[in-house]
Amino acid sequence: MLRRRPGGRNRARAAALVTARPSLLAGEDVPPEPHQKRSLEKRARLKAAGLALFGEKGYEGASIEEIARRAGLAVGGFYQHFHSKRQLLLALMDEMLDNMSRLQLHPQPGGDIRAGLRDLLAHAFSGDLRYLGAYRAWREAILSDAVLARKQEAIHAWTTARVTAVFQFLHQLPGARPEVDIPALARPMDSFLWNLMAQVPGMRQGELARWIDTATHLIYHALFADPKRGQTHLSRPGRKRRIGPSPADSP
Repeated sequence: MLRRRPGGRNRARAAALVTARPSLLAGEDVPPEPHQKRSLEKRARLKAAGLALFGEKGYEGASIEEIARRAGLAVGGFYQHFHSKRQLLLALMDEMLDNMSRLQLHPQPGGDIRAGLRDLLAHAFSGDLRYLGAYRAWREAILSDAVLARKQEAIHAWTTARVTAVFQFLHQLPGARPEVDIPALARPMDSFLWNLMAQVPGMRQGELARWIDTATHLIYHALFADPKRGQTHLSRPGRKRRIGPSPADSP
């Protein structure tokens, strides 16, 4: 996994991918979001019902009739907001990506690098867990829908670029290994994190925290040489800084 550090052109392309999240609703004939409070509440209830039923039964197992009934609406009420179950799933996944895009990846004052990296991973998962039902249904739906499969490729390109951006920042810090192939490290780690999210529903209490510890350990030791005993890697000499969510991002 040894290669020169990426040049300016590659960094600019990565930065563009980081800021421009995929819009899953682009090109989809989704009814516009309502403005009235009562209609917004109905739409929110449909989304909540969809999340729950997708998590319980998967994409094929959850029907529009069940979703409407769980939301306390008639089937006609469902079609006022979404033309199909597929559109509801797209809206939920798009909402998940929007929340992910708001996660700050910039350094904030605080503890050491390893602790900050773990905080970032834990914070990212805490926001994504609400959408586990949608992600379960999404993984099922992309197997038989070529358009959704292409959207999935765009999602992975975007999240890999975000992981790459974090790794590139870490790679500039004191103690970083000088010749790490950042893209080659970011791609499998991005896939690992998505696969970990898919396994969460079957995990026992505390198991996710142990997996986050494992991911932190893998990333840290891939990027940094072991410090000498009694030393801690700091992001800048003389100042303790960390990678992690800012106070405004805390749940």
